Amino acid sequence: MAPRIEHLVTSGSFSLDGGTWEVDNNVWIVGDDREVIVIDAAHDAEAIAARVGDRTVRAVVCTHAHNDHVNAAPALADRTDAPVLLHPDDRVLWQACHPDREPDGDLGHRRRLTIADTEVIVLHTPGHTPGAVSLYVPELTAVFTGDTLFAGGPGATGRSFSSFPTILRSLEEELLVLPPETVVHTGHGESTTIGAEAPHLEEWRARGY
Repeated sequence: MAPRIEHLVTSGSFSLDGGTWEVDNNVWIVGDDREVIVIDAAHDAEAIAARVGDRTVRAVVCTHAHNDHVNAAPALADRTDAPVLLHPDDRVLWQACHPDREPDGDLGHRRRLTIADTEVIVLHTPGHTPGAVSLYVPELTAVFTGDTLFAGGPGATGRSFSSFPTILRSLEEELLVLPPETVVHTGHGESTTIGAEAPHLEEWRARGY
């Protein structure tokens, strides 16, 4: 069975630095008819579990620990008996959302995950948050960037624990060097490609975007 990418949009709120905003989040499911990983379990564990169906969830993978990306992770993990995986540099943000529950495992730079006989490469891409990661799946010509790279530019860096110079370095060294045909599946909004975004790096740098 060939691996595939499935997409679900869930809605809820994002809270940080004393503000709260209503947001739509992309939830990505990667795998086949037998097993999957869930990337960014946002807002609605029941809806995500319904989309997964009777397949085995091998991991609930968090691209970063802003609450809108992890608020449904423990409930989904408990429901599916799957581990929650997060980069350790985002533990402080995780604890703000889930003070009584720790992630089950760490995501490290260049760690390999395997789902449906397909390799998923973890890329540490800090800047939006200290522990932000992107998940590169060469076989599917895809990378899941969370809030590090969107159609039109890098993720926001104006909030606590974020850094514009750091996110630019992550883009330059880890993401924009991927093959140009690689499809960028983002945490919010429409997908794009590395080839569409890479020419704009210097523009972003000059703007302080």
